[in-house]
Amino acid sequence: MSNKVNIRRLATGVPGLDNLLGGGLPEFSFNLIAGTPGSGKTTLAHQIMFSQANSDNRALFFTVLGEPVLKMLRYQQQFPFFDINKVNDSIRFVNLSSDLLEGNFDQVLSRIAEEVKSFAPSMVFVDSFRSVVQSAKQMKHGVSELQQFVQQLGMQMTTWQATTFLIGEYLTPESESSPVFTVADGILWLTQNMQRNSMLRKIQIVKMRGQAQVPGLHTFRISDKGIQIFPRAIIQKGSTVGIPTSAITGEQRVAMGVAGLDEMLGGGLPAGYSLLVVGPSGSGKTILATEFLAEGVRRGEPGVIAAFEKSPNQLLSNQLHTLVNEGHVGVIDTRSLDLSIDETLHDLIEMITRMQAKRVVIDSLSGFELALAPEFSEDFRGSLYRMVAELTSMGVTILMTSELEDRYTDLRFSPFGSAFLADAIIVQRYIEIAGQFKRVFSVVKVRGSEHSKDIRLFDITDQGIIVGEVLSEYAGIMTGRPAVTP
Repeated sequence: MSNKVNIRRLATGVPGLDNLLGGGLPEFSFNLIAGTPGSGKTTLAHQIMFSQANSDNRALFFTVLGEPVLKMLRYQQQFPFFDINKVNDSIRFVNLSSDLLEGNFDQVLSRIAEEVKSFAPSMVFVDSFRSVVQSAKQMKHGVSELQQFVQQLGMQMTTWQATTFLIGEYLTPESESSPVFTVADGILWLTQNMQRNSMLRKIQIVKMRGQAQVPGLHTFRISDKGIQIFPRAIIQKGSTVGIPTSAITGEQRVAMGVAGLDEMLGGGLPAGYSLLVVGPSGSGKTILATEFLAEGVRRGEPGVIAAFEKSPNQLLSNQLHTLVNEGHVGVIDTRSLDLSIDETLHDLIEMITRMQAKRVVIDSLSGFELALAPEFSEDFRGSLYRMVAELTSMGVTILMTSELEDRYTDLRFSPFGSAFLADAIIVQRYIEIAGQFKRVFSVVKVRGSEHSKDIRLFDITDQGIIVGEVLSEYAGIMTGRPAVTP
């Protein structure tokens, strides 16, 4: 028989937050929601409160702000999580600004205790302690008196049979000396930073007693729907890019949809691989990607495409438009210029899971880097590594395109030095023969598999990509000389 106390975990109602917390908020815990001004602390508190509150689970929200409660609610009710029917029924707002102006911290503590005893809430929120600090300075209270007030409030909150939240604006030096950080069971830290013209918001679970939280900084957005968190992809121990959870044997192959290309790949692309298609502008990378998706649909394998350079209308052929409209291929339009890798990965995983997709196209890495917020574009290789590892671990087959300047004098496989991420590489190039530009391509790499070493010509027609002769044979025909293998 176990004497272990089971702590119930409460769902926060904030997409992505429960994952970071390790399953939800511990019931009856004392939590601190802290961070810089404007980072979303009050919105996060309201979203949690309105998600949990009902007739059997009431919430009490204390505000020590100088502005009226009605003004605060005027803005919060713009979010869909706000429910006016819960206000004054299962949620009560109490403004403590008048008590605070009298300068008696003991009176403020007493008022809070009385309201809690009267309403018997399951959740208690106190927002925000910036006003308390400013009031203490105006009233010329000493720092020790202010710290004693904060500590006493924190101790009171831990004794109530309620899940409690203290909302405050703290800076790092203050956090190191504030006693409330020691008393708190959980600390949620929110920040916002401007990088060039991009606003990037992040959340960190600094502390959560009794359960394993996800470490590190995670991006989040405040949209018309409220707060949504995008947990940072973390490479699991022992995982490898290109090797999904169910290890690849190389026996299962994916058809590319281009006659002759599967043969060059050694029987098709191994399922679960990541393929990088590189080449200059107009060489046919996107067309090859659409053939790849269309072939998947013909074989009962739904697909997803993330477009970073063109709008979906510009990107898709008539054939693929039909497949999208019929629900066989999902399109993620990612033309925003302040994306994070984690937000993009979240959208991809959500659509892959919903559609049970087997094929994914990222078109292109060049546009993807441009669309990222500066923090992510500065470490593009590392960010891309995490995304590819997460997707291949799901067992999907990925085709990525990358524009590469054709210098004619050297051979490169990626402008980012990220070719190591790919299990297979196809290079498309232009060559000049008899005064005309011709397209050629070759299979440079297929990890763990034999593949053709030929350089073959190809044309782009109304029927798609048509693979032609080996380059040396074509040159022999044009010159009337015997073919010479280069």
